Amino acid sequence: MAITKLNQSQSSNGAQNEQQLSKDCDELLSTLPKERGQRTPNLYFYQGFWCQPKEIQAIMSVQRNFIAQDSDIILATIPKSGTTWLKAISYAIVNRYNFPVQNDHPLLSSNPHELVPFLEYKLYADNNIPDFSTFPSPRLVATHVPFSALPESVKRSGCRVVYLARNPFDTFVSIWHYLGKLRPESLGPLPLEEAFDAYCRGVIGYGPYWDHLLGYWNESLEKTGKVLFLRYEEMKQDANAQLKRLAEFLGFPFSIEEEKGGLVENISNLCSFQTLKDLVVNKHGKGAIFADSENKDLFRKGKVGDWINYLTPVMAERLTNIMNEKLSGSNLSFSVL
Repeated sequence: MAITKLNQSQSSNGAQNEQQLSKDCDELLSTLPKERGQRTPNLYFYQGFWCQPKEIQAIMSVQRNFIAQDSDIILATIPKSGTTWLKAISYAIVNRYNFPVQNDHPLLSSNPHELVPFLEYKLYADNNIPDFSTFPSPRLVATHVPFSALPESVKRSGCRVVYLARNPFDTFVSIWHYLGKLRPESLGPLPLEEAFDAYCRGVIGYGPYWDHLLGYWNESLEKTGKVLFLRYEEMKQDANAQLKRLAEFLGFPFSIEEEKGGLVENISNLCSFQTLKDLVVNKHGKGAIFADSENKDLFRKGKVGDWINYLTPVMAERLTNIMNEKLSGSNLSFSVL
């Protein structure tokens, strides 16, 4: 089976992000509510969530052009909630017959974002229309868009959607650190307090966070065979159990022989945060998502509860109250420490 890697990337330069837009996207932006962005000059409120201009253009193209197949697997997350990890383990599970867990595994030389490309960044970015004829089956792709904004073919087809959620406290801290790495100097530094206020108001890429969560959560309850909802904290607590759950959902369950042979543990170790972080491609490589971004910036701590070192008690109380209100009645909750 061929390894599919794409090199088209979206620039992280704020000025470029609002240039070179198609006419229809440019006209659309003029009609949308906007707020100051944290990586680009502005974020725009599009179809119920906040996005950067070039992301909106790509999402429009995805919605128009992507035709889902029943065998497709869509990995969905909000930024900085374990996306790289989910891509790695899903790729290893689905491709384990073609790429056994050994010294020459593709994950040891390629960043997970190269092996499982984003629809709105790699595949449909910059007016590209991808050629899926080179993709092996099942096609494994990823997205940050809310469930409501997925192409209609995804919702109607038999394809599977996996959503990984992380507690809102650690997600915010991870986003803040990451945006600080990508933010152009022309926009100045990104104060924690300013970023936190925007987050709490829902003005964050692909936010509001709670709406993003609930969209996939509710679908997972209504369509158990269609959408699998995973929690980052549960994966950290018992990775092997969650790997088996994921493999079962994807239609690639582990056999008794594989489990006895230690394959689940081997995949878990191959895809662990520390293993991936220490690889040459992730320590020194560039462009896994954005052309001028460092792969190492995708790996910080990967811990549960690190937020306590950044948020004051007042900030924590504010976010707690917001999440309690927004998730009320949903039976959705998170471990935060």
